[in-house]
Amino acid sequence: MSFLTSLLKQGACFFRTTCRFCLVFVSSDTIWEQAAAEVHSREAEGGEEDAGETLGERTVFLMGSKSGGKTSILLRCLDRDEPSKPTLALEYTFGRRARGHNIPKDIAHLWELGGGTSLSDLVQIPITAASIRSLSVILILDLSKPNALWGTMEKLLQAAQDQLEKVSSQAQQAQKAKHQPAVHLAARLLPKDYPDRELISPFPVPLLIIGSKYDIFQVFDSDKKKVVCKTLRFVAHYYAASLIFTSIKSESLISKTKSFFSHLAFGLDRGKTVSCDSSKPLVIPAGSDSFSQIGSPHTTDVDITSLHAKNPKDLWKKVYERVFPQENTGEQRELKDPARDPQYSEPQIDAMRAQKDQELDQYKRNAAKSWKGLELET
Repeated sequence: MSFLTSLLKQGACFFRTTCRFCLVFVSSDTIWEQAAAEVHSREAEGGEEDAGETLGERTVFLMGSKSGGKTSILLRCLDRDEPSKPTLALEYTFGRRARGHNIPKDIAHLWELGGGTSLSDLVQIPITAASIRSLSVILILDLSKPNALWGTMEKLLQAAQDQLEKVSSQAQQAQKAKHQPAVHLAARLLPKDYPDRELISPFPVPLLIIGSKYDIFQVFDSDKKKVVCKTLRFVAHYYAASLIFTSIKSESLISKTKSFFSHLAFGLDRGKTVSCDSSKPLVIPAGSDSFSQIGSPHTTDVDITSLHAKNPKDLWKKVYERVFPQENTGEQRELKDPARDPQYSEPQIDAMRAQKDQELDQYKRNAAKSWKGLELET
């Protein structure tokens, strides 16, 4: 990043100088040499500034339930008035925010993972050593499908956490090879007065959990809503994450969601509204809840003492799955062929593909005939 920046600065200097005096010439060799010298000098100093993104740049990685409204929520948070389309694998976009006159704009690099849990291996693309310093994760869970909620949440968070630990470990090994002090890139420090600080397991980077489609969820049975709300409150507090319920059909909920998104993407204030009432949309910033306020798992016909749990998180999982038996999200794959999706049509390429498909079918038929002929002869 510094190499390109230096080159651009030198080029800009050359342009201004030649325009003012019309006689001064700076050779391109000198520009390249100075740019290379800067890179070598920074490497020699042992600085790691260039390992992360430049000041004013952040990365936000969105993942969650399949067809859970990730794209729609993202577009609303970016104030983009355009129809949402199904996410194909992993998609990138960006957002910008002006800070003032003659001040560079803040940039948010936005990655969205499609396909629910089926493409969780792709977390390695947005979670890298270059992005980890300014990375935040948003997990969007479809409240209208509680039977797939825990499995989706567990697999995606585990995939992201594994990649974060892998990147951090690789960075530490690289630092040791250069005889530099080890720096834990994925270390997240919490205030000393953070509630239940010694009992929780903070997610390595800032995490926001969004419960989508609240307009459907709000008509659920009261007891079932309490189970979902208390469980998500426990999970969010356990990971030191923020939690909010939203619906693209509610302007007030989208407005609150946007403030949480802008806090991660641009460092803005996320507001101080807190709502823990299960009869209303939850709005709980990280650090605003506690295990004592959450209480024990909400049960009606489940005897907690009969559940053999390894730890509190496992207990909450077992209680939740008793109420909402989980669907198998193990190895679900997209059955739809993206090559045949109208939104990705390319007339010339599609025509050539159709021709090749016909040639392949003809080849298969000819091959089948030749094999039948051999069988008859034998």
